[in-house]
Amino acid sequence: MLPTGAYGTWPSPIDAALAASHDGRPEYVSTVGDEVWWTEPRPAEAGRRALIRRRADGDAECVLPAPWNVRSRVIEYGGVPWTGTGRAEGGPLIVFVHFADQRLYAYAPDGPDEPWPLTPVSAVGGGLRWADPRLHPDRGEVWCVLEEFTGEGPTELRRVITAVPLDGSAADDRGAVRELTDDSRRFVTGAKLSPDGRRAAWIAWDHPRMPWDGTEVMVADIAEDGTFHRTRAFGGGPEESVPQIEWDADGHLLLASDRSGWWNLYRADPDGDTVALRPGAEEFAGALWKIGLSWFRPLDNGLIATIHGRGTTTLGILDPRTGELVDAAGPWTEWAETLAVHGSRVIGVAASPYSSYEVVELDTATGRTRVIGSPHEDAVDPAYYPRPEERTFTGPGGREIHAHVYPPRSPDRTGPEDERPPYVVWAHGGPTGHAALVLDLEIAYFTSRGIGVAEVNYGGSTGHGRAYRNRLREQWGVVDVEDCAAVAEALADEGTADRRRLAIRGGSAGGWTTAASLTGTDVYACGTVIYPILDLTGWGTDETHDFESRYLESLVGPLAEVPDRYRERSPISRTDRLTTPFLLLQGLDDPICPPVQCERFLAALDGKGIPHAYLTFEGEGHGFRRADTMVRALEAELSLYGQTFGLDRTDVPPLELKK
Repeated sequence: MLPTGAYGTWPSPIDAALAASHDGRPEYVSTVGDEVWWTEPRPAEAGRRALIRRRADGDAECVLPAPWNVRSRVIEYGGVPWTGTGRAEGGPLIVFVHFADQRLYAYAPDGPDEPWPLTPVSAVGGGLRWADPRLHPDRGEVWCVLEEFTGEGPTELRRVITAVPLDGSAADDRGAVRELTDDSRRFVTGAKLSPDGRRAAWIAWDHPRMPWDGTEVMVADIAEDGTFHRTRAFGGGPEESVPQIEWDADGHLLLASDRSGWWNLYRADPDGDTVALRPGAEEFAGALWKIGLSWFRPLDNGLIATIHGRGTTTLGILDPRTGELVDAAGPWTEWAETLAVHGSRVIGVAASPYSSYEVVELDTATGRTRVIGSPHEDAVDPAYYPRPEERTFTGPGGREIHAHVYPPRSPDRTGPEDERPPYVVWAHGGPTGHAALVLDLEIAYFTSRGIGVAEVNYGGSTGHGRAYRNRLREQWGVVDVEDCAAVAEALADEGTADRRRLAIRGGSAGGWTTAASLTGTDVYACGTVIYPILDLTGWGTDETHDFESRYLESLVGPLAEVPDRYRERSPISRTDRLTTPFLLLQGLDDPICPPVQCERFLAALDGKGIPHAYLTFEGEGHGFRRADTMVRALEAELSLYGQTFGLDRTDVPPLELKK
């Protein structure tokens, strides 16, 4: 019989350092010859992204030592930062973006030379940035997206598809970069060549739309000299989101479109008809937050490898002729938006509620799946992991709210029969995103100590169709706040959670929802607000980056038409309603949600006597990446809950709350 301990006071082997060391996931898988390559996080190495090579014999190695950091800053969230090709002689050739200077570099890892630059630097604004590179098979060029600042302001820039010579002639000469498109559209993805090399296709969109609102599929003919001509819009539109396109072997375009209300797959003849391959109420793609994300890939035999699902996702093989879809075997409940194919092999990144993200290979010839990279290893006894429950709650007006509930769990303790545990509601970022059903040691950090967690996929989240996403149109700060509160109150009503010990936390858009909840409801006893938006008017004018600079027009409404709405919903305008303690965490190098938002909020709160702490972190941007930052932030959060909920915890430094 387990000993009894008050919820929130249980001992746990999952400390903040362990949780931080497992933060992040592999990204951007691809093949180079017969080898599989990807990037993965290095929290202990200042949060850099390492490029990993898995040789044909199964050995994996880090290709570039510190401080090389393979990561793009295009649209600030980045995109595919590398590409490569196997060569008959001399081994592979890799082209990658180095985060520190955002230049493109070439590298022959089996050769004697260090990486050499392919692109110049610019002192104007944010400089020159590159993403979604692809090596042209015949021209000695890498085609990629260029983001070029034309002034000092965050929205003074242009984006075009370019061709960069591999001979290094553009390293000091911007003029040697060949522009393939104009800048008539604000945003573009990389160009993809048709199998015969005669056409290129890409995705484009303009302000004020976000890519999950509406995009256009662009097609151009390619002349003998490599220039684009007869460029035309082929598909998509203001109310149709196409987040990915691919060419099949027959010269048709495969695309994911939500024209039916769900991101389904279609096959299109650039000069003819478009056919739905498997219509239905499930998603075969997601929100294009980074340039070049992939949810499907055509195989050489005409089949299509595709990530699909509703809420959770799986990897399947689709026969486009019959619509038959066969899913891969395995325990994984979430496949990240990156896929590669090579012969009969499909490679992706997947996780489950009991395993972290790992690189997984499916051999379609045998149906066998196996882990080939970043394998999950239990750092502690899995008995300390929570067992999540997929729940659907009822919100205002009877609407459905999807959530994952993680009750407290430990092999060492159980809670008193007459006590209900504290719970923390987690609001995900985006807001056009979702909380995945996967093992997260940050969640286990709390649940193994006797604090429950509820991840809410509030209205506006992806994974449940366009109508569910559109619930947030002009309702940000209303629907998300209501949905989180509805879940928290339902857990209390059913006796799962202690109503007096409810908290809320979130980062970025989740930080907004947290702050809006603390200043707009009386549900929570405290909250953790992480690199948030706090002042809609400031953020919606000149205090954020270009990609999201007009996002609020759909989330709140046009500022010129509804200025009062911007003021009324902003937490900075409602500090007089704030009565609970809070923790505010902010990276000082954040271009998306800059520190000025926090500073202005704290100034408005000055003298009101609300206990709070404000922790800032040098060298951190939007999303903490360094191990020491994550340790400090997680321990501070636990201390906040300990002090607010009356928990006896001596395993973390006490957080000083000021008034």
